[in-house]
Amino acid sequence: MAVLHVIAPIFLLILLGAVMRRWFGLHLDFWPQLDKLIYYVFFPALLFNSLSHFQLDLGAASPMMAVAALYMCAGIALGYVARYFIDAPPKVYAASFQSSFRFNSYVGLAIAGGMHGHDGLAAIGLLMGFMVPAANVASVLMLAKHSESHWLREILLNPLILATAGGISFSLAGLSLPTVLNSTLAMLSQASLPMGLIAVGAGLRLHGLHSQRATLWYGVTIKLMVLPAIAWGLALAFNLSGVYFDTVVLMAALPVSTVAYVLAKRMGGDGDTIAAQVMLSTLLAAITLPLWLLLMHS
Repeated sequence: MAVLHVIAPIFLLILLGAVMRRWFGLHLDFWPQLDKLIYYVFFPALLFNSLSHFQLDLGAASPMMAVAALYMCAGIALGYVARYFIDAPPKVYAASFQSSFRFNSYVGLAIAGGMHGHDGLAAIGLLMGFMVPAANVASVLMLAKHSESHWLREILLNPLILATAGGISFSLAGLSLPTVLNSTLAMLSQASLPMGLIAVGAGLRLHGLHSQRATLWYGVTIKLMVLPAIAWGLALAFNLSGVYFDTVVLMAALPVSTVAYVLAKRMGGDGDTIAAQVMLSTLLAAITLPLWLLLMHS
């Protein structure tokens, strides 16, 4: 029942976003602007607020970081080897390569906060601080031959990375913001997760469900089933427990990020297949995520 209480509101908000996009009559330009607002304002505020108030013990967290690095490498490797046994056009392969390791941060933050409160938000924020740039670098390099963008600048100026670095620096230095700014960040943080989840639902797209099925299902299966199993095994090998064990397995079990679709379209990859992987992994995660959470607490 506790797992249901954590998961159900998250997927109801995702469903609300899908309903709002189709039946609320909002202008199509509204949703990209909402994504930008969440990505550059609300989400960084949540990460900075969570990490800057958390008493970080990087020594205790380092095994969790090692497990995350190892399973991220495994996901990248599994995405790479697909080219040798799945016949897919280069643009389809380059775009869907991301589906094996990219994760939906909004869903992850909501579940981590629901399971472990402030400690869960801080732990997952710490992981995201180095997993987001790693995922971006791997994805961009695979799509690079189709790109004319300054990918290094995009990574270095990523608002999620900057907010994470700022929050960690504040925590380690023992600094604090004035009360008024703290209250403002807290209010922005409260708005970020529901808005982010609604945006996830609004971003789900049906295109590509009936083409490139081998590629489609390969990426989704790796992301929802194989990668969490690898993370689980590594977490046991590194003797993780509590919030660190739960957080690293949760990160591996998250559905594919909608950012994967945006990046593929911007860099000339095939958008339809990765859009279908985002949608399918999000829908199936309503089943697989509760299963992983139940296993964690059984």
